[in-house]
Amino acid sequence: MFIQRILKKTNTKTYSSVVLMESYREGSKVKHRVISNLSKWPESLINGFEKTLKGETVNTIADLQLSSGRSLGAIAAVSQIAFRLGLIQALGDSKQGKLALFQIAGRIISQGSRNYLANEWTKGQAVESVFKLTNFTEDDLYANLDWLSENQTAIEKKIFDFRNNKTAIKEIFLYDVTSSYLEGNKNELAQYGYNRDKKTGKKQIVIGLMTDSDGYPVTVEVFSGNTGDTKTVSNQLLKLKADFGVERVIFVGDKGMIKNAQINELTSEDYKWNYLTTITREQIQTLIKQDVIQLELFGDELVEIEDRESGTRYILRRNPVRNVEIKQNRQSKINSIISLAAEQNTYLAEHKNAKLEVALRKIIAKIEKFKLKKIISCTIIDNKLNLEINTQAQEEIEKLDGCYVVKTDVPKDIVDMKTIHDRYKDLAKVEFAFRTMKTTLEKIRPIFVRKEERTRGHVFVAMLAYMIVKYITDECAMLNYTREFIIESLDKINYLQYTLEDKTVNVVPQNLLPHQKEMIDKLRIELK
Repeated sequence: MFIQRILKKTNTKTYSSVVLMESYREGSKVKHRVISNLSKWPESLINGFEKTLKGETVNTIADLQLSSGRSLGAIAAVSQIAFRLGLIQALGDSKQGKLALFQIAGRIISQGSRNYLANEWTKGQAVESVFKLTNFTEDDLYANLDWLSENQTAIEKKIFDFRNNKTAIKEIFLYDVTSSYLEGNKNELAQYGYNRDKKTGKKQIVIGLMTDSDGYPVTVEVFSGNTGDTKTVSNQLLKLKADFGVERVIFVGDKGMIKNAQINELTSEDYKWNYLTTITREQIQTLIKQDVIQLELFGDELVEIEDRESGTRYILRRNPVRNVEIKQNRQSKINSIISLAAEQNTYLAEHKNAKLEVALRKIIAKIEKFKLKKIISCTIIDNKLNLEINTQAQEEIEKLDGCYVVKTDVPKDIVDMKTIHDRYKDLAKVEFAFRTMKTTLEKIRPIFVRKEERTRGHVFVAMLAYMIVKYITDECAMLNYTREFIIESLDKINYLQYTLEDKTVNVVPQNLLPHQKEMIDKLRIELK
């Protein structure tokens, strides 16, 4: 390291600055870069520091002390990736935009409450140097959620336009919903509903997420906890047309999402768009009875049947792995019921006061829970529980194990059979996004807000954070590290902090651990 004094002259003024420099080698060339600007330091301290760097003894100045400074790596990665994805441009350069970026970083790196982020967490992060952000409180972060909620549509639109200026216009949009349970009852959107988290007795919110075919989020919306899946679709269609200005859409959703009403809306004069979904087992059976499709057509290879009258295409396949899994799972449930019946009969024989009716209700309840009423029945014969297994019904049900049908109205000359099938499989990208946002890296729960606007802002932060997480995941896929390990490793890259009297200089570390350097190189992050 060395100190360099720089003079710049214009026609009217002369500017001087003092900077701390270091030399580094790039190939066979030796180059220099600025580490820190010392222009505001007193001249006596600069002179003393310069002598210290040259190895001279300076009695009037304390020894130069080295310590670990604030964390730089992870928030630098978040900031630079956010710029590449258009998030920073969409959020803007106001304090609210910077606070939003700070919250996105906090959701990825820490997952702590806003109280924690504004107080403890920010003390260990290079927030001022990376985000140019100072003097904010927990209340500022809550108010920022209001701002995010109010400006969500405009921000999403700017990000959408940014991404689509760099790639082909998106036509295929993937959509799914999930729910997130709440510990309290005061959230303004909290309602009882179908709980995908299997948390009975807890209120929830419903979240609808739309992504493009690459799996990058386009828009997210929060609904009250008792909103049905199909009721969320109209909002998303309207957004695509009115807010994003999309003219051509292939809307992809599962069989619980896209039903007749949604198909009618998609194909109406208002939109004239296409859909891509699957159908239920009952609907498959109906098509077989109508001889539209035949059972023997289901196999490992894709088969397509077209209803020329309606223009509907059906892509058929039997997944051999799922075929075996479903059979084994069903047989395991049957065996469980047989075991329970045997246990109950033993208990009844040993306890003369035990009631047969109570034991019978237990068996029937388990049969209904496992949805096996068509296969197993239980009656009382000679004061014992008697199970009857309808093997013919079981064989009939097993005929469709692992079978699925993708349904679409997209013409063949626009999208071929394999692409249609693959695009439906892409719905897994939305499920992956939900898992990341809800339970793995970002941990959207617990939700520490009650107001509707702040709930929407909180979920929007999670969506924007997921865009960055997905980018990191995709770029670092070949390294075979978990996302958690990547974020933790980047977060351990700290400034080297040199202290001289009451002045400090932060220096970017050059000797990173091998895996940290791999990540920095893959993500093309510049530490400065």
